[in-house]
Amino acid sequence: MIRWIVTDLDGTLVGRDLAMVPSGRDALRRFLASGGEVVIATGRMEASALRYYEELGLAGAAILYNGARTVDLGTGAVLRSRHLPADAWKALLDRFDGLPEGVYPVAFSGGEALAVHDVPQLRDYARRDGITLRDPGDWSAPAPGEITKCMLIGDPLPDLDIPGTITVRSEATYLEVLPEGATKGTALRELAASRGVPLEQVAAIGDNPNDIDMITTAGLGAAVGDGHPEVRAAADVVVGACADGAVADLVELVLSRAGEAAPA
Repeated sequence: MIRWIVTDLDGTLVGRDLAMVPSGRDALRRFLASGGEVVIATGRMEASALRYYEELGLAGAAILYNGARTVDLGTGAVLRSRHLPADAWKALLDRFDGLPEGVYPVAFSGGEALAVHDVPQLRDYARRDGITLRDPGDWSAPAPGEITKCMLIGDPLPDLDIPGTITVRSEATYLEVLPEGATKGTALRELAASRGVPLEQVAAIGDNPNDIDMITTAGLGAAVGDGHPEVRAAADVVVGACADGAVADLVELVLSRAGEAAPA
C-alpha cells in the first residue's frame, strides 16, 4: 500500500508551459481524496514552489533546493536545513571569475535568490521560476555559512570538485552545487522517518539525474518516459512522457495496486 507520492515538478508534473499537466494534477487530487499524501520534491525555492503546492491544496512538507531544505509551505516552518560549508562557499567564489563566458552564478540564502549579473539567461531563469533575483552588490556580501545552494546557469558548464559539496544537473544548462549529503533522497529518508512512514510505502517520480537518489530511495521509483536515460535505467517503472500525463500514469498504477490488495 502506497501512502505517499513524492513528485518532482519541472519535466515531471509541470510542463514546458510552466503549468501543471492537467491529468497529473487531477490524478494527484484523487490520490489525496483516497487518503494518500503528496510531497513535492524540487530544486525550486519556497517562492517558486508555493503556487503548485497551493494549486494541489497540499498541507505539510515540501522538499526544496534539491533536498537542502524541507519546509512546510503552509506555515513557512523550516523543518530541515543544510548550508554550504563556509570554506566551500569561499572556494566557489574563487571560481566565479574564471567561469566560461556565458555561465553565471545564482546563490540562495535565507529564502532569497541572489545574482550580480543582469543578463538574459538569468532573467529567463527568474521568469521561469517566478522569482526575483536580488543583487547583493558584490559576492562578498552574503554571509559564509548561510548559503543554501549555488547554481551555475549557462553553457558550457564547468566541472567542479569542491570539498564539502555535491553537484547535480537539474537541467541541461543548470549545475547545482549543494551541501554534501543534501539530496532529494536524503531529505525523503529523513522526512519519512520523522513521520513514521516506511519507505516501501512511498512512490517517487522524476525525470532528471537529480531525481535518481529519490526514486531509488522510494519503495516504488518511477521515471518519466521522456526523462534522462540514467533516470529511466534506475527506475522500477517507466511511465509516459511529462506532457502525456506521467504523474497520472503513476497514480493510476498506485491506485490499481491498492485496489488489488484490498480485501474482497
